[in-house]
Amino acid sequence: MARYKDAKCRLCRREGAKLFLKASRCSSLKCPLEKKGAVPPGQHGIKSHRRPSNFGRQLREKQKAKRLYGILERQFKAYFNKALKQKEGTGGALLQLLETRLDNVVYRLGLVPSRSVARQLISHGHVLVNNRKVNISSYQLKPDQIISLSPKGLKNDLVKQSLKEKSIKIPVWLSKKAAVGKVLKMPARDEIEVEIDEELIVEFYSR
Repeated sequence: MARYKDAKCRLCRREGAKLFLKASRCSSLKCPLEKKGAVPPGQHGIKSHRRPSNFGRQLREKQKAKRLYGILERQFKAYFNKALKQKEGTGGALLQLLETRLDNVVYRLGLVPSRSVARQLISHGHVLVNNRKVNISSYQLKPDQIISLSPKGLKNDLVKQSLKEKSIKIPVWLSKKAAVGKVLKMPARDEIEVEIDEELIVEFYSR
């Protein structure tokens, strides 16, 4: 499967926002946004700081959402088409689908420092759903499902470090006890704490 292999910090600079793709580095002074500000990468980065068109704003919001959740265009478009079929608003349904991905939930529970680490743990078979191994990062979780880690996964240094972190805020639609989490319900839009204007994404695909 295709995946992004370039420097992750370039993505944050391009979107002008912290996407927390590199765990603790994003919260430290080493973050390029702290050093260079929200200047897009490349030799013409500063020149690109002009007022974007409506299409430009829609494109950037779509790109930001893709990069935040770590998925590529084809899969993101598939999520949008699935959201179109939902009864609730398309934008809210899209974010709900993205939030309930297994890799995102493992990250939201504070079991790992980033979504990329979550995907690595999942692909190596260290994440369990209802005590059964699941190695698909895009696995869609449902209410009442329980997420835990294998004994080997619990020994991972990044996992042990994350479990010691006390400042992590668990979303209200999830619960956590020790290293075990549970999906209490599907998240409502106001319970999804991401700085994304989903209506711009809907407008982009509705052109």
